[in-house]
Amino acid sequence: MTETLEHPVTVSDRAAKRIAKILSAEPEGSMLRVSVEGGGCSGLQYKYDLVQSREDDDLAIVKNGITVLVDSISLQYMAGSEIDFVDDLIGQSFQINNPNAVAGCGCGTSFTI
Repeated sequence: MTETLEHPVTVSDRAAKRIAKILSAEPEGSMLRVSVEGGGCSGLQYKYDLVQSREDDDLAIVKNGITVLVDSISLQYMAGSEIDFVDDLIGQSFQINNPNAVAGCGCGTSFTI
């Protein structure tokens, strides 16, 4: 399992706070898994799952008591990204600021590399 002080993917303070709130209603040891899969209007989309276990090749990002996991395949698409949480007039959502994305859809859930 990869755990280092510097990550190719980071989690903002706002996202960590929101993830902590979500995980507080889940069983002890729950983690958020963020992955990339084919689909969406731009070709790739982010997927969020609550999980109880890690895979050997997961990047584990630990911040403010929460753990976010990214698998090695998704990491290829997410390197350098920041996972953020936005609460604005349009609504609340997790947003991934991905420097690798060359195009995205209007809703911000799918992208193209």
